[in-house]
Amino acid sequence: AGDPYRTQLFTVKGTGHGAQGRRSPAETTGGHTIRARRPQGALGRLHLTATLQAAAPHQAARGRSGRALVVHKDDFREQVRQGRESNLVLFVVDASGSMAARQRMTTVKGAVLSLLMDAYQRRDKIGMITFRGAGAELALPPTSSVEVGAARLESLPTGGRTPLAAGLLRAHEVLRVERLRDPSRRPLLVVVTDGRATGGRDALARSHRAAALFAAQGTASVVLDCESGPVRLGLARTLAGLLGGTAVGLDELRAEGVASLVRESRSDNRSANRATTAMRKAA
Repeated sequence: AGDPYRTQLFTVKGTGHGAQGRRSPAETTGGHTIRARRPQGALGRLHLTATLQAAAPHQAARGRSGRALVVHKDDFREQVRQGRESNLVLFVVDASGSMAARQRMTTVKGAVLSLLMDAYQRRDKIGMITFRGAGAELALPPTSSVEVGAARLESLPTGGRTPLAAGLLRAHEVLRVERLRDPSRRPLLVVVTDGRATGGRDALARSHRAAALFAAQGTASVVLDCESGPVRLGLARTLAGLLGGTAVGLDELRAEGVASLVRESRSDNRSANRATTAMRKAA
């Protein structure tokens, strides 16, 4: 694998309720207060302002006579705090012959290793499915050990046909089981492929039907587009659309690449503003 680097941050949309971590927004015991609500079970952190606001309209009916407010149990409100949660990041890695072509696999492994390191830093659980030849294999059941994931990635064999549908269906089954084990941990599916599908009848159509299963469930997904060369079919981008997710090219994955684009854009804007000012003065 190539040397790891800092990647973009990919998150699960919405607000979760999973274990504290450093990836996606979630209601947690830490973080900042975003709103108040009626207690759900035992009272958590008291939201004093909301509690007083709930009690204030009823003071006359409750016979208030002194300076103190008469507060009933139904008036209590608790704080809802938003922090970050950890997720289950499930990698589905294309190890077929088309990926091994043009010596791409070193770059691809470096990208996946970088995402594994990012998952470790954000306290995620990780899992890995590989597909090649005749089917898909659960190379790494969901775990918190990024070292095992890196070792499996390093020794990943490549070659053969591309059973993309088998890889996606295996991922769907893994996520189904994990939802039963840990319902509060939301998944993030990361598919690493060039989007090609071979092997069997209607291989591409079957992979598209498999992708639609994730879209129907609202599973957050990212497709790492590994297609290269002067002629590109855009199959990975099509797959991302069917998953309802995001497609990111290998050259777009680096966080510093995104920062560089922002800096260049700002620099271009400043240059344009200076040129406009100079033209106005000359006029």
